[in-house]
Amino acid sequence: MAFVELRHVTKRFGQVVAVDDLNLSIEKGECFSFLGPSGCGKTTTLRMIAGFEDLDEGEIEVGGSLVSSSEKRYYLAPEKRGFGMVFQAFAVWPHMTVFDNVAFPLKIKGLSRTEIAERTKKALENTNLTRQAALYPNELSGGEKQRIALARALSINPGLLLLDEPLSNLDPHLREEMRFEIKDLQRQYDFSIIYVTHDQSEAMALSDRIMVMRDGRPEQIGTPLNVYANPANKFVFSFIGLSNFLPVAIEGGRAYLAGAPEAGSLAAELPASLSGARTATLACRPAEVELRPDEEGGLRGVVDRIAYLGETVDYFVKVGRQEVRVQKGRREPKLSVGQECALNFPRVFWFD
Repeated sequence: MAFVELRHVTKRFGQVVAVDDLNLSIEKGECFSFLGPSGCGKTTTLRMIAGFEDLDEGEIEVGGSLVSSSEKRYYLAPEKRGFGMVFQAFAVWPHMTVFDNVAFPLKIKGLSRTEIAERTKKALENTNLTRQAALYPNELSGGEKQRIALARALSINPGLLLLDEPLSNLDPHLREEMRFEIKDLQRQYDFSIIYVTHDQSEAMALSDRIMVMRDGRPEQIGTPLNVYANPANKFVFSFIGLSNFLPVAIEGGRAYLAGAPEAGSLAAELPASLSGARTATLACRPAEVELRPDEEGGLRGVVDRIAYLGETVDYFVKVGRQEVRVQKGRREPKLSVGQECALNFPRVFWFD
């Protein structure tokens, strides 16, 4: 049985449908990410689960208990849902010490001093904040402030932790470090996570499953590997990982890059769905394009630009008027700007 269940959930703001008839099931102990561009409905969905927004249609159930229902006219206040919540902004109280920040929601619940002290101490230990307990937020780094927010959410022993872009204000190194810490905390506390982000690398690293959203609806739901390797459509392909989208002309059952027949035909097999088509779009991952320092056995092109990215080298190859991005490891044989080359596409996707 699903731990979090959304049934026909809809939310409108005036004439704008922010979330459109969404049905979703999230399992107990799962880390589930809402991924998509700004305005796709991911944060609105999270806020409805949290209780900060009421829904216009549908119902939401968590742990077998109803928390929102338009038909039954039922709405459970956020503070009664018992969820942990971490926002994009650190949301810490500057006039309170780290200890008091974490203990605050427990005081609101009216717990005893002993229980407050025990829970707060445990949350601080698990977020590596014990030594900072007596300090104030202005004495801490950004990563430490975000740990306060995490510790405060954990102190109430939530069954569900809601994270809304929690790492976007941190530098890249801290973001990567905090991803591992969040997963470690999930294993320790055994809670479910719903994680909102527009950063596909965060979603891929943290999630058991991902929902890619657009215009208030899911475009695809699946494991990170499945969404990356088997995108449902062009939008998902473009949003997960790096991509090339190349216009193609089809003649006599063979495909050529549009405007560049002199470069040769593509060896990639055309799918039956394009039978009779004159044009199409070929999609491929830059890391999956084969690049050879000669013009034999592939699509002929010229290296136009090169970018060195540490362990990876980005090549931008001109084929006629089109540009193909190719990624190779820095230890592979290097090409130079202006060098003629050949491209092969062993794994491609076709879109109308």
